[in-house]
Amino acid sequence: MKKYIISLSIAIVLLLILKNTVKGKMVANHVKGVVTNMVTVTDYINTSGDSVSTRVLIPEGYKRVPHDSGSFQEYLRHYKLKPYGSKIINYDDSEYFTQDWHEAILEVPVPSNGLQQCADALMRIRSEYLWEQNRKNEIGFNFTSGHYCSWKKYAAGYRPKINGNKVTFHKTAAPNHSKTNFYKYLNLIYTYAGTLSMYNELQKVSVQEIQIGDMLIKPGSPGHIEIIADEIINKEGDKMYLLAQGNTPAQSVCLLKNFEDTAISPWYRFDENTPVFTPSYYFDEARFIRFK
Repeated sequence: MKKYIISLSIAIVLLLILKNTVKGKMVANHVKGVVTNMVTVTDYINTSGDSVSTRVLIPEGYKRVPHDSGSFQEYLRHYKLKPYGSKIINYDDSEYFTQDWHEAILEVPVPSNGLQQCADALMRIRSEYLWEQNRKNEIGFNFTSGHYCSWKKYAAGYRPKINGNKVTFHKTAAPNHSKTNFYKYLNLIYTYAGTLSMYNELQKVSVQEIQIGDMLIKPGSPGHIEIIADEIINKEGDKMYLLAQGNTPAQSVCLLKNFEDTAISPWYRFDENTPVFTPSYYFDEARFIRFK
């Protein structure tokens, strides 16, 4: 009976992992990482830290890569976090089915409409950064159809008329530059843009050139995307990175653990043309894009 119970428990764990890993291949290594994570206590988490840079500590021999004050990189590095132990919450206020994937929850509100999924959460973070920097005229994204939709035109009253893949813009609303209208604009972007449009629109970046703010992406419908939230370097020039993600269903934006290399978790290393396993997704290669 004891052997049957143990076997059943192992089978349930494997079933849950298989269910929530997008690709079946390389699952053996992923399972190994998950099991190791259950018994390994990370040395790199400061539970009292209230930002990305204060929550995650640096391994010996590394230092944070410097970036200019006011840059998008510094904005992400110092992004505010919820208290340690906060849970991943779905758009409908329910708890996500697993709470063992993350080391932190970013202070990114999740609208109850369910639209703000993985790519959308990152477009929101980028847009809010530009808004706070008084660079509002730079806010804009391509629809999946390839048509560019800017906050500047939306605020002026222009709205898209969509007929299949044909999109035209017409002035049908009064000018409104308010923050409330800005979030209505973002809801429009969430509806018609995503990982595929971002991949087609944005600059591709090699692994050797990646920095904070660049995004690990698998384009598609659906695809997935995660953003680099911090980067460190040692004397030999070796770098490591933190990853954050939104998800589907729309939910809290979280800083991810590294189940594949628990000795450095939550830090990650990347190699060109090499698959990347993160807790919720398998990327068949390390492809990155960069916001304009």
